[in-house]
Amino acid sequence: MDQLLIALDVDSSARAMELADELRDVVGGFKIGSRLFTAEGPTLVNRLVDRGDRVFLDLKYHDIPSTVASAIRAASALGVWMVTVHASGGVAMMRAAREAAEETRDSTRVVGVTVLTSFDEAACGEVGITRPVADQVDALAGLALRAGIDGIVASPLELGRLRALCGPDFLIVTPGIRQRAADDDQSRTLGPKAAVRAGASYLVVGRPIIAADAPRAAAEEICAEMSSA
Repeated sequence: MDQLLIALDVDSSARAMELADELRDVVGGFKIGSRLFTAEGPTLVNRLVDRGDRVFLDLKYHDIPSTVASAIRAASALGVWMVTVHASGGVAMMRAAREAAEETRDSTRVVGVTVLTSFDEAACGEVGITRPVADQVDALAGLALRAGIDGIVASPLELGRLRALCGPDFLIVTPGIRQRAADDDQSRTLGPKAAVRAGASYLVVGRPIIAADAPRAAAEEICAEMSSA
């Protein structure tokens, strides 16, 4: 199932490679976030890319445009398939990221993080965002469209509205996928079948698969739900 991306939120390349080897022919790619990248660095990215895996490097770049552009060039040189920037970095920063990605033969896809799925109205208020979460997500999606990047990252609860706003070809990458209630730090979640129906391009799933007793079986179950959407 190409639409399912596995978040390798583990501490070591050894465990990450075990999961990748177990899941490779079931899922569409692997997300490496700040936890694993900080521990293992680009060597792990190289190992996955060399095996033909699509690597989604989720480091959420947010800096001045020239610095972000340099980071995107470095990620592209590693063969990374998709990267994240913070949409709140603004149009100029996202445009610089897009232009840097386009310099490579196989353009790395750039997607802008809107509002983290752990954020609710109260958390947004703590950082000075006074408008509703949905309005903030819409505003940041609009900036991403203006910048011409490939898509955004947004919670599944915003999918229907964002798909109508952004059109059919704009990528919407969706974390916060939960088949059942979970006691964790995700506030805005939805099941895999409902998320695909609502217009998600890719679903990012971590703990429900990698922490399962049988990760492959858990991934196959989610793939089956997605296929039935």
